[in-house]
Amino acid sequence: MATSKRQEIIEELRSVIKGKTLDALIPPLAFVILNNIDLLVAIFSAIGLSLMLVAIRMIQKKTMTYALYGLVGVLIASAFAYFAESATNYFLPQVISSAAFFLVAFLSILFNRPIAAYLSHLTRGWPISWYRRKDVLPAYREVTYVWTILLLVRMVVQIVLFIEDDVMRLFWVNALTGLPTTIIVLVLSYVYGIWRLSALQGPSVEEHEEGALPPYVGQKRGF
Repeated sequence: MATSKRQEIIEELRSVIKGKTLDALIPPLAFVILNNIDLLVAIFSAIGLSLMLVAIRMIQKKTMTYALYGLVGVLIASAFAYFAESATNYFLPQVISSAAFFLVAFLSILFNRPIAAYLSHLTRGWPISWYRRKDVLPAYREVTYVWTILLLVRMVVQIVLFIEDDVMRLFWVNALTGLPTTIIVLVLSYVYGIWRLSALQGPSVEEHEEGALPPYVGQKRGF
């Protein structure tokens, strides 16, 4: 049973884990290191590395999604750093995005429309009416609480480091609270979500769509 559940979690996270983490980490790391030489050298090196990663994905005929996202992110970050003539501003877009994500998560709780439910709806295509059930919604609301707290902590730390003009620590905070933290949070959210749905004794998606009556089998896989 434990092996089966472990495999289930791995499969659920495969789309995240298989993302090219190097596409997101190499350019900003190069920027931070080369900034000790010159800001322009750091900017053009980060852009050059991003373009190289896109070219490599193209030659390998692999998905370029992460590389292209990385390139767009590097171009925006580099523009902030260049026009402000400040290396710290390279990370300003990430500070802004953290604040935006926190605000969205907080408002989703405030209006009882937890973002965890809507993200699940978008990725899985399950009917939104299932998520809004009183015997389903609390699981997604509680997961959103945790996400909101983590986003708040990340945002506060980023703002403090940005004000202190600490480029190196900004890089490490962004790197460690990026994909590594995302994977951990998704695993814990999935495990807790499945347990909470079972405790709520609500119907599975299929039972909801079929109009089944209790007692329900419940949602055994997917959150």
